[in-house]
Amino acid sequence: MIRVAAKLSRATSSAVRSAHTPCLLCLSPPFRLLHDGTNGPDANPVAIQMINYALSHARSQKSEESYGQGLLVLEQCLSTQLSEGQDAENSRGLVLLAMSTLCSERGNFDEAIEKLQAIEELRQSSLGVRVAAMEALVGLHLELGQDDASSVIADKCLELVEKEEPKTGGGKLVVLSARAKAAKGLVELVHGNLELAETFLKGCGNNEGSIGSVALSYGELLHATQNFSLAKEVYKKVIQGASENKDFSDLHAFAACNMSSEEVLLAATCALGQLEAHMGNFGDAEDILTRALSKTEGHFGSHHPKVGVVLTCLALMFRHKARQERSSSLMIQE
Repeated sequence: MIRVAAKLSRATSSAVRSAHTPCLLCLSPPFRLLHDGTNGPDANPVAIQMINYALSHARSQKSEESYGQGLLVLEQCLSTQLSEGQDAENSRGLVLLAMSTLCSERGNFDEAIEKLQAIEELRQSSLGVRVAAMEALVGLHLELGQDDASSVIADKCLELVEKEEPKTGGGKLVVLSARAKAAKGLVELVHGNLELAETFLKGCGNNEGSIGSVALSYGELLHATQNFSLAKEVYKKVIQGASENKDFSDLHAFAACNMSSEEVLLAATCALGQLEAHMGNFGDAEDILTRALSKTEGHFGSHHPKVGVVLTCLALMFRHKARQERSSSLMIQE
């Protein structure tokens, strides 16, 4: 995610010349929301219970042992899904998404990608499961600096949704289409193609799929193009939505890889802090970013790279403040 942040910062520098930098925490889209009824009758309830338990246990201690035990539970769950048909493949797909999530959270990106690629072989799984896996792959490749691969997968995701449109229709497809477009839009945003990114992300704030990381990507576009007032509204919407969803009981909020609901909340908070700094509201910016730092340390531990990202945001805020006020805030930045 840090690599993606740096890349996006460089990509938007030509369009944002007055020291307005994009958010450094909310950039990769791997942890996406599933909107395909997977918490309904087409998913094995026992598998869902095991997924919830494995994720909760792994994150309860945030240790190598707890994550290893969580993965073991998921491996056992996967081995029990032996039947055929969409229900069984949905269950296998959800387990693989959960396994990818835990691998990614521990920095095992190659293994996370391997789990997601296995979902492509589940030809009978629901569209929501496959879209979630492809969104996750887009985000992970961006994070690894593999821009070409992320672009190819984003295109495949769009094609997949468009191909299913005549068969499916209805509200679910609208949501999945928004998610596929948001993934492609973020890829273009990272590449610095702001106008092209806008064609995919424009209107994301006005449909039912515009929650979580989709809205976060839209907020980033608004932020980068200096539409600060609307970006602020979007970030606040993301924060409110993430705050209302704190557990794994609703599989519409289950997702694939390294941006859990908590991480989406942290990313939006960090983005809002940066936005306040760009607007010259340095007191609010410092309060928000300090709060983001505390939450990030609490969620990941004090030595996690994401803590360094928030510290970088704070340093940039103090540098911007020092330049505007001709003050000694640069000493704090050091």
